[in-house]
Amino acid sequence: MDRRHLLGLGAAAALAPVATRAQAPAWPTAPVRLVVPFAAGGPTDVPARLFADEISKILPQRMIVENRTGAGVVVGTDVVAKAPKDGQTLLYTTVAQSVLRPLFPRLPFDPVADFAPISLIGVIPMVITVNKDFPARTLQELIAKLRAEPGKWDYASSGNGGALHLAAELLLRRANVQANHVPYRGTAAAMPDVLNGSVPIIVDVATSALPFVQRGETRALAVMDDQRLPQLPNVPTTAEAGFPGLEAYTWHMVLAPSGTPEPIIDAVAAVFGRVAKEPSVRTRLSDLAMRIVDDQSPAYAKSWLEAERTKWEGIIREAGIQAD
Repeated sequence: MDRRHLLGLGAAAALAPVATRAQAPAWPTAPVRLVVPFAAGGPTDVPARLFADEISKILPQRMIVENRTGAGVVVGTDVVAKAPKDGQTLLYTTVAQSVLRPLFPRLPFDPVADFAPISLIGVIPMVITVNKDFPARTLQELIAKLRAEPGKWDYASSGNGGALHLAAELLLRRANVQANHVPYRGTAAAMPDVLNGSVPIIVDVATSALPFVQRGETRALAVMDDQRLPQLPNVPTTAEAGFPGLEAYTWHMVLAPSGTPEPIIDAVAAVFGRVAKEPSVRTRLSDLAMRIVDDQSPAYAKSWLEAERTKWEGIIREAGIQAD
């Protein structure tokens, strides 16, 4: 859907506050805060700003990204949990939303009851990678190596309870093998040891894994998705490598405070969905290794979030994972 079509949707639909019924509240009535509980310029912030900029061209009010970091994602998420239920303050977050409850039992909010999912924007798959000199060239060979030498090999992550840690534990438990977890303070801190081979295995987000793989500094064994990455056409999916259903992502989702009126939820979902269909937006997100989902509805976002909570809460319990 191009910009001319968007702007031709009519004043009532595109250039005026949205109200689906006469009695329904209008949205937006003021600039919309899109709270990102991650640092500016990071892999979550960049797509959020892309959407905010494009949506600001459609609506009569601007959408403004507000980075609220602290205590992981807790500070920014709490801001939205306690915001008015009017659609004027939204949360743009990731898979972290699905693991808050088991990792942080004393949160100032309920990560389930206090939020209404609006739209699942897209998913970025994890990539199973190893040091370029590691003696395994396929996922099957890696599993065989770990099985033959239990407890010998180490894998890196960006920290306890993070997406990289959870994805690696999912792999180990599905394959019934062992490896030692070495947590770092972020992926950037972990990569030097992956590159020098002292901690030779990492399950990384595709966005950050791609440059190292493309330069030949690491080797990608499998993509934890049901589709191959366009940037790595010769790297199989985990299903193709013999592990169907072994999928792990970081994903991007928009949520509102629970209790936000359904017409506003639908209006927010519609505008994010419109922008997600723009070819230029899809191209820019594809460059970040993000695959846009086809269904941008609140119902799909809710079902996805529930499934992710079930999966990761189970892994956290089984592995006894605790946050840093």
